Amino acid sequence: MEQRSKFRIGIDLGGTKIELVALDAGGAELFRKRIPTPREYVATLDAIASLVGEAEAGLDEKASVGVGIPGVISPFTGLVKNANCTWINGHPLDRDLGERLQRPVKVANDANCFAVSEAVDGAAAGKSVVFGVIIGTGCGAGIAINGRVHGGGNGIGGEWGHNPLPWMTADEFNSTRCFCGNQDCIETFVSGTGFVRDFRAAGGVAASGIEIAEMMQAGDELATQAFNRFIDRLARSLAHVINMLDPDVIVLGGGVSNIKAIYRQLPAVLSTYVVGRECHTQVVANLYGSSSGVRGAAWLWG
Repeated sequence: MEQRSKFRIGIDLGGTKIELVALDAGGAELFRKRIPTPREYVATLDAIASLVGEAEAGLDEKASVGVGIPGVISPFTGLVKNANCTWINGHPLDRDLGERLQRPVKVANDANCFAVSEAVDGAAAGKSVVFGVIIGTGCGAGIAINGRVHGGGNGIGGEWGHNPLPWMTADEFNSTRCFCGNQDCIETFVSGTGFVRDFRAAGGVAASGIEIAEMMQAGDELATQAFNRFIDRLARSLAHVINMLDPDVIVLGGGVSNIKAIYRQLPAVLSTYVVGRECHTQVVANLYGSSSGVRGAAWLWG
């Protein structure tokens, strides 16, 4: 049963920090606080409960609570899996937090929270089907349909980063190994980490994708070539999404999404890979930046 409250609390649980935001019914921010993440399960529950209590001290009723995590709750066992906050794996986080807070708690993958945030009142507001991509150290994605998470029957909806890079060239095939155990995952090419790895393999020196883009703007040939390869790989990867899901809009987040040249160059390349060679899918930058995940967690209650 859906919980009804005029206030919503969203929590972004990460490996280094826990962030909480409280929103009113219109999405206006009422309270925000960030604390270091205790690297132990019970201490993490305590920290979240304390943050919720602090946020609600200034509200006149209990808020709904949603939590974004870097993993998922298995629909089969009810336990967290695949989280890089390893101390929450194997635990029923939603149930344990619900007992602490004396209310139901919704937990979703942080990339899905990102997609929901941008679908509800962000860069994709008003769109029915939103594919939200986070391109940072890794490469995650989430799906929002009518402003709600589409997690799928296995709880892994949107995990495009762990499919193989489409239409690989001879030099790309069997060239990378992903932490998931497979080879040539999209994440190993399209993440910020993969972008930098590729540039360095070609003889370049850079610490981030943003730095490579700045070098490209300054006329560096190696950086330009690396960026063109990155755009081509991103286009191939998103073309598969469009061929299967055909979202109304694709929203990019994460550090790499701040490279403005992506939005100028990507659309034309997408059309060369989408079936029928015709593609007008909008690809846009996120509206809320690093706040999108925590806001999306708050919107899990609709």
